[in-house]
Amino acid sequence: MLEPTQEVIKEALEKLGFNNDMFELLKEPALLLEVRIPVRMDDGSYKVFTGYRAQHNHAAGPYKGGIRFHPGVNPDNMKELAIWAGLKCGVADLPFGGGMGGVTCDPRRLSLGELERLSRGYVRSISQIAGASKDIPGPDLFTNSQIMAWMMDEYSKIKRVDSSGFISGKPLVLGGSEGREKASGYGIAICVEEAARKKGLRMKGSRVIIQGFGNAGSYLAKYMHDAGAKVVGVSDAYGALYDPDGLPIDYMLNRRDSFGTVTSLFEGTITNAELLEQDCDILVPAAVSKQITEQNAHNIKASIIVEAAGGPTTLEATKILTDRGILLVPDVLAGAGGIIASYFEWVQNRQGMYWPLQEAEEKLRAKMTGAFNTIYKSAETRRLDMRLAAYMEGVRKMAEASMYRGWV
Repeated sequence: MLEPTQEVIKEALEKLGFNNDMFELLKEPALLLEVRIPVRMDDGSYKVFTGYRAQHNHAAGPYKGGIRFHPGVNPDNMKELAIWAGLKCGVADLPFGGGMGGVTCDPRRLSLGELERLSRGYVRSISQIAGASKDIPGPDLFTNSQIMAWMMDEYSKIKRVDSSGFISGKPLVLGGSEGREKASGYGIAICVEEAARKKGLRMKGSRVIIQGFGNAGSYLAKYMHDAGAKVVGVSDAYGALYDPDGLPIDYMLNRRDSFGTVTSLFEGTITNAELLEQDCDILVPAAVSKQITEQNAHNIKASIIVEAAGGPTTLEATKILTDRGILLVPDVLAGAGGIIASYFEWVQNRQGMYWPLQEAEEKLRAKMTGAFNTIYKSAETRRLDMRLAAYMEGVRKMAEASMYRGWV
C-alpha cells in the first residue's frame, strides 16, 4: 500500500515546485523501530509480541500518531500510517510530524491483565524515542483510554516525572481532553456536512451508508441520525445491514459490543461489498482499505463519498469517481479530527488549563471547516481531485520546514 501514497506525494511535490530530492526525503519514514516484547500470560507462560514505531518527518515539530493493537500490524502499514499522520497534521496546520506505532496481536484474545502487561511492555520498548517534545502517541485501532492510561503510567515510572503530555487519548482524570473519544467521528461528520453543503444536499432526509461500526462509524451514525439523516446501511467485520427505510440506530448502539459488532442481532445480512453499491446519497467507508476499486467504482450510487477509513479508495477508483462527478473527501482530510483533538489535549497538558466540551468542539469545527474549505477551493481552482489537493496541502508544511532546516 505504500506505493500509491508515494505516487500521490510525488505528484503533490511536483505541483508545489519541489524537486525529486524532496520526494526522496519524504517518501518513507526517517525511522522504523521494531521491538520484541515478552509478556507473561495468565497461565504463567511467556509470549513474545512484535511491536513497531515509525517516525516520518519532524521538521515541523514532534512526531504525532496513534498506536494500534491488531493482527494486521506490519512494517509497511506502519510506514504508510506514519506518512498519513504527517499529512493530516499538514492539512490541519498542526506543529507536528507524522508517527505511528503498533503491536501485532489480537487484543480480543487477551485478558485484561495480559493487555496491561503488553501495553506497559510496548512503552518500555519505545521510551527512548518518545516523549512530549519528541513523539506523542495516541489511541488507534483496538486501543482506548485505558490502554493510554497504562502507557502513561509506565512512561512516568521510567522517566520519574509527571508525563501527562507524553500521550493523548487519556481518561479525563489523567489529563484527557473533553470530546477526544468522539473527535474522529465528529470530524468526519463535519466533512459530511461541508460536502453536502457544496453539493446543495440537505442533511435532513439524506440517505447515508456507513461501512464500519467501530468508534468513528458508530458515532457518525448517531450524529447523522440525530441530524435527521436516514442511516440506511451499516456493516461490521461479519456482514452488513441495509434498509431503505432506515435502521434503528439507537437500538444498535445500545446492543453493539466493544468492537462494534452489531450484524449478529439481525437476519438477512448482506456482504460489505454489496453494501457499497446500494442506493444512498452519502457513502462513508469507515472500515478497512481498498474497498472501492476500479471493479466497483462504476457501481457506486452515492453523490458524496467521505473516507473515514485509511485508504478505502484506490487511485484508479478515485479517477473514475471524480470523472463521474462524485465528490470524494479523502482520508487525510476527513480523518484529521482525531489528531486535531490529540493536539488540543497536548496543548492543554502543557498549559495546565482544560477547556469545556463546547469550547473543544468549537475549536475542532473551526479547524476542520477551515481545512475542508482550503482544500476544496484548491481543488476547484487547480481542477484537481480532492485527494491530490489534500496531499498538496498536507505535504507543503513538512517540505518547507525541511527546506528551511537545510535537510534538502
